[in-house]
Amino acid sequence: MAQALIIVDVQNDFCEGGALAVEGGAQVAADLSEFLEENHAEYSAVVATQDWHIDPGPHFSDKPDFVRSWPVHCVAGTKGAELHTDLDTDHIEARFLKGLYDDGYSGFEGQLGDPERVGILEGEKGIKVEPEDVIPAEAPDLDTWLQHQGIDAVTIVGIATDHCVRATALDAAENDYAVTVISDLTVGVSQDKIDQTYEEFEEAGITVISLQDL
Repeated sequence: MAQALIIVDVQNDFCEGGALAVEGGAQVAADLSEFLEENHAEYSAVVATQDWHIDPGPHFSDKPDFVRSWPVHCVAGTKGAELHTDLDTDHIEARFLKGLYDDGYSGFEGQLGDPERVGILEGEKGIKVEPEDVIPAEAPDLDTWLQHQGIDAVTIVGIATDHCVRATALDAAENDYAVTVISDLTVGVSQDKIDQTYEEFEEAGITVISLQDL
């Protein structure tokens, strides 16, 4: 069974000091780096997802309800949208950018992109690459890319357990992947919502394990 590791939204704005910080986010980034160093060879592919908001409409609000609307975060091309510096990206082979013009909770809404291109000057006239230019018109979405790699199982880690990890895992199950979530390598916002999320995972046939179980 070919398996991919999906690292969900381990970005500066979701870690301590960020615009929408989740307590423990930076620790997850560091723990993931250690995990990747020791276990990357166990996966046929390692990918990351990133919130990459340009104009997500009501997803951003000056008066957020923290359910469907949020403070401004992970704006495309900004420091807050970058992967956290404690996350070693050496083994990440593809990035999927989501939420350019919508909420973008699930990694399966993301398309293959190259966020590092933003701000690069090209050509003699110094043409700046804009945020929306980092995703080619023909870029595959996450499901299409995984299928092309022959992946049939995914392990999901990252931020936040009760939001984007939840949406990504449920979509993976809906798309008929065998899904595992490593609890130690995720961090969430609300313990009540995390508990509810784990109940949803059980109903969807998603396996939740700890590092000790591996």
